[in-house]
Amino acid sequence: MPTLSVIVPFYNERQSLQELARELREALSDERLHALFPAPFTHEVIMVDDGSTDGSLEVAETLAEDSEEVKLISFRKNTGKTAALSAGFRVAEGEFVCTLDADLQDDPRAIRPMLEKLLEGHDLVSGWKRHRRDPLSKTIPSRIFNSVTGLFTGVRLHDMNCGLKAYRRELSGSLELHGDMHRYIPVLAAWKGYRITELPFEHRRRRYGRTKYGPARFLSGLLDFFAVLFITRYFRRPMHFFGTAGLASFLTGFAISLWVSLDKIINNRYLTNRPILFLGILLLILGVQLFSTGLLGEMLSMSSKEREPLSIRETRNLSSQQQKTISE
Repeated sequence: MPTLSVIVPFYNERQSLQELARELREALSDERLHALFPAPFTHEVIMVDDGSTDGSLEVAETLAEDSEEVKLISFRKNTGKTAALSAGFRVAEGEFVCTLDADLQDDPRAIRPMLEKLLEGHDLVSGWKRHRRDPLSKTIPSRIFNSVTGLFTGVRLHDMNCGLKAYRRELSGSLELHGDMHRYIPVLAAWKGYRITELPFEHRRRRYGRTKYGPARFLSGLLDFFAVLFITRYFRRPMHFFGTAGLASFLTGFAISLWVSLDKIINNRYLTNRPILFLGILLLILGVQLFSTGLLGEMLSMSSKEREPLSIRETRNLSSQQQKTISE
């Protein structure tokens, strides 16, 4: 079993792969890195081709042929970074897992200090591009994204979506990612009770190709944000979300209807030409529907045979049967 698994997702990065492989070899052969572990340090590099069309796959195949430590997964079509990371997490065998982008902007030499942080007791170390070498079209939206995500989730990191991260295998193996949720891995990890931190590293300018991020990703990121927010707060208690919204809608509708009714009784005003009456009725109906949806969600959650996995750090003096029971 290797000590470290390095996952490198890539899409149309043909010019960068050879140089990245050389930098990884140098970083992973560092004696200071090997000295961190009592047992002999071994590693694997898992390269995940996300349906490249520029010849990147051929370069990666050559790298895999030249070294047994390089593993290769290739998708038939471009599926997205989340799927590429998920594939890497599934096959990674290392005690620790590190991810980094293939565009040479992430410095592989940052792997060693990140592993030092993990050995101090953290479960996830997220990179922080303190001096970011990107255009304003990327840095400004990134700052807004990090601020808003931190405000609503309580996970305050300077660079939530940094591709350079280090994990304990227990954490990376427990992640269930879909859509574009790789942006919110620290949020999902914190929700499960894992200890997270961040570490600044030297960010470099892009040397080859062009960025894969554009305005089209903002909408998908926004939708995934709402999905993550719901999952981390209300996944096992849907009534708290739908019930609160339904109660607020019902009480507002009831107050409007009561005011219109009293106005009719006291001032003898007509009801047929007052649109606010229909607003009150609409809010009453909407409140009942939302409340019913929350109730149905609670019933489905309680009747589900699949229990939520418990986030257990360690156990002591349990029998093998007890250990099996609590892990299921």
